[in-house]
Amino acid sequence: MSDTTIDTQALGEKIVKVIKTIYDPEIPVDIYELGLIYDVFVNEDYDVKILMTLTTPNCPVAETLPMEVEEKVKSLNEVKSAEVEITFDPPWSQELMSEEAKLELGML
Repeated sequence: MSDTTIDTQALGEKIVKVIKTIYDPEIPVDIYELGLIYDVFVNEDYDVKILMTLTTPNCPVAETLPMEVEEKVKSLNEVKSAEVEITFDPPWSQELMSEEAKLELGML
């Protein structure tokens, strides 16, 4: 293992921190705790790809939310580029929410 290997784990954690500052406008919980982020990929070139979903396909923020995620992740110094891919497979359900989110919304 060379010294030039990037710490994707640390960068991944930074990306998650940034994502946790983005909230669903209809639910007072950040999109990470809501389970909208399915995966975060980081390669050696510091290109980030985020696989996310929306609570519904006709979600009012379908246009703006992915853009916000992209912009905020790109604002990290270590990130060269960021791309958000939206998927509805599997569709989002309340089971994907963290315990914290369920508690926040009084579902536990």
